[in-house]
Parts: sequence; structure tokens; C-alpha cells
Amino acid sequence: MPKIFEYFGFIFYFYSNEHEPIHVHVLRGDNESVFDLIMMDGELVEIRMREKKGYEPLSEKERRTAEAFIRKYHRNIIEKWIKFFVLKQSVRSTKIRKKL
Repeated sequence: MPKIFEYFGFIFYFYSNEHEPIHVHVLRGDNESVFDLIMMDGELVEIRMREKKGYEPLSEKERRTAEAFIRKYHRNIIEKWIKFFVLKQSVRSTKIRKKL
């Protein structure tokens, strides 16, 4: 379960047995949601949030923060996805200390 980002109490991570579409799990406290990155012709066209079974979803405010983070760092998320799932290499977690 590689953690890829930490951002002011938010943890962004992948499970080690993921599937497409490219997506990232976002955990804050006891709440967790999953965000699918919908790409078309190499560009991010949509971010879709879905609930994770067995977990309370992120609050509306947390969802907006997580989505804004994903929008800003989506290229990094995709690079880490490819490195981990396609190239089978380890990825490092990055702690973001600057507010969006």
C-alpha cells in the first residue's frame, strides 16, 4: 500500500493490487474516498469521487480539498501510478507543506 502524498492531514495512496482507471485513495482521519482520474488524449478531463465500501466518505469540505490537490498534482499521481504498477518500481511519499 504505497503512500504517495501527505498534505495537511490527508494521506493519498494506492493499494498494491489496483485496477484501472487510474485512481487514488484519500484518507483523512477515519474517512476515506476514492478519486478516479479520467483522462482523454493525455489530459485530465474529470475527477470522479466514489465511496469506499466500509468507510465513511470524506466530508464535502475535505472532498473539495482533496479534489483541488489531485487537480494540481495529477501528473505526479499518474507518474507514480506508472512507476509502481507498470514499471514495478517503488515510489516515494512526498510531504507537501505548502497550501494550495
